Amino acid sequence: MIIFRYLCREILSATTAVCVILLLVLMSGRFVKYLAKAVAGDMDSNSIFAMIGYRIPSFLELTLPLAFFLAVLLSFGRLYVQNEMSVLKACGVSERRLMGYTLIIAAVFAVATGWLSLSISPSGMAKAEALFDAEKSRSELDKLMPKKFYSLSGGKGVTYAEAVTEDRQLDEIFLAMTAGSDENSDRRLILVLADKGRQQQAENSSDRYLVMESGYRIEGVPGQNDYQITRFEEYGSRLENTQPAMKKAKTDAVATGLLIGSSDLELQATLQWRLSIPLMVLVVTILAVPLSRTNNRQGRYGKLLPAIVLYFTYLVALNAMRGALESGAIPIWVTLLPVHAVYLAIGLFLLRSGAPKKSKVALTTGEVTA
Repeated sequence: MIIFRYLCREILSATTAVCVILLLVLMSGRFVKYLAKAVAGDMDSNSIFAMIGYRIPSFLELTLPLAFFLAVLLSFGRLYVQNEMSVLKACGVSERRLMGYTLIIAAVFAVATGWLSLSISPSGMAKAEALFDAEKSRSELDKLMPKKFYSLSGGKGVTYAEAVTEDRQLDEIFLAMTAGSDENSDRRLILVLADKGRQQQAENSSDRYLVMESGYRIEGVPGQNDYQITRFEEYGSRLENTQPAMKKAKTDAVATGLLIGSSDLELQATLQWRLSIPLMVLVVTILAVPLSRTNNRQGRYGKLLPAIVLYFTYLVALNAMRGALESGAIPIWVTLLPVHAVYLAIGLFLLRSGAPKKSKVALTTGEVTA
């Protein structure tokens, strides 16, 4: 039990450290992407942290198997380099026994990963998709940033506001639009300058308008002297409807209960993927233990690179198999189990091939043979 607690402490501490680093890398990349959208006005800056928070379970779903795999490699590698493994074997603790201890810890991680994959991650992805759709449904005025020119939908013109208040009231507005077709030589330009502006929805309709106050409307053909100047107290310009078209929800955001019994190949392949994540934790554990065998000359990081390459070939093979199941190139009843079986066989082969052979000592008259 002392050895199990010692091994558990080593693996858990290494898993936590690696998982935090990987999670920070993924979150920072996603944060930069969302921040760029917020600067461009395509996303509300207040939604960035909520969006990242909803995506954390899906990040953990991907990082936990890799973090545990690396933790086993580093922990067992340290035991070999510092000769602790030799002491354990001398005391009767075999590598097979240590494998059993490690599989117990891996089973706990597999349950946690399965909980994330089957329940928490789809729920978080669904909330993130709903928030993303809400961002896409914002009107052009909701995306408008102060002191920045913004293109109107369809390339019909540009707009500018010197200041935007918290309740989306606009100050010192500039609006430039075009009228007429491109084929006409008398394509007219409309310029609107106003002191104030606000967004207003029409009664009994979903149409929204930019209502401007106290300004001028200038219309004419560029390069010609024939233009009109109109002073107004209130002027309205219709905004484009930005409600997103109905689309099929991403399979990663579909609840697991809806995947069971579905006849859709993509949904069935998604269910197979979610069930494969916890199984992957157990398989990579069997791979990591023999791959961690090293000596003082190689160092504890000597086999880290080939082990990582093997892990990513495993992940790529699962993704390729999932794509084949979704497209129907491979029958859905085949599932993802053949990929797991191949890498499980590799792990068992490495475990058996590198195991120390038992020596047979025979005492005869005057000689010892091994």
